[in-house]
Amino acid sequence: MTLQMRPFDKLPLAYLKNVLTASLLLLTLCQIATAQNSQMRPVARLLADPVSPVASRPRTVSSTPKSPETTAVLSPSLDEANAIERSAFEKTNKARAENGLSVLVWDAGLCRLARAHSEDMARQGYFAHETPNGLQLKDRARAMGIQRFRVIGENIAYNKGYDDPGGFAVERWMNSGGHRANMLYVGFQASAIGTYISSDGSVYLTQVFINR
Repeated sequence: MTLQMRPFDKLPLAYLKNVLTASLLLLTLCQIATAQNSQMRPVARLLADPVSPVASRPRTVSSTPKSPETTAVLSPSLDEANAIERSAFEKTNKARAENGLSVLVWDAGLCRLARAHSEDMARQGYFAHETPNGLQLKDRARAMGIQRFRVIGENIAYNKGYDDPGGFAVERWMNSGGHRANMLYVGFQASAIGTYISSDGSVYLTQVFINR
């Protein structure tokens, strides 16, 4: 059996118009679907300051730096922490317990330090352990009155569009070598998470660990 096709230039004009209209409609629908998917997709980033001292330059998008210690931040107990902070802290301790490590004690002073850094990153538009005016973790800790420590470490992250921002951050941290090393470091005794939610709904998280 032989199938014969009519030459393209001999097809009815009405048929060609219908094909063209259908093609344009399909292209438009694909573009709309792509745009909707890009707008609805959650976003996330994270960065670790390992136990060993390593300089981390800020990715700055703001030219008006201010010192984070000037921001008034409360020092809440674990019961006074917000739901995101508690979720991240509890899941961190769960991960430590599952790996045979002692759980961390909540430290209100570290929460204050962590909240200040989360807010500073959100307000100044950068994502790094070192602030645009050159303050590293140890400098920020001492500016907050945390003067004596043997080891101090920090994880930072931000995400948007997740039901459990704290739990998601811990999940991502545990899948990253530097963050996991901080979370499972045997020498750390205390920790806290401090968060800040920006006007666009992005959640900034700072997790600080300490051995005094």
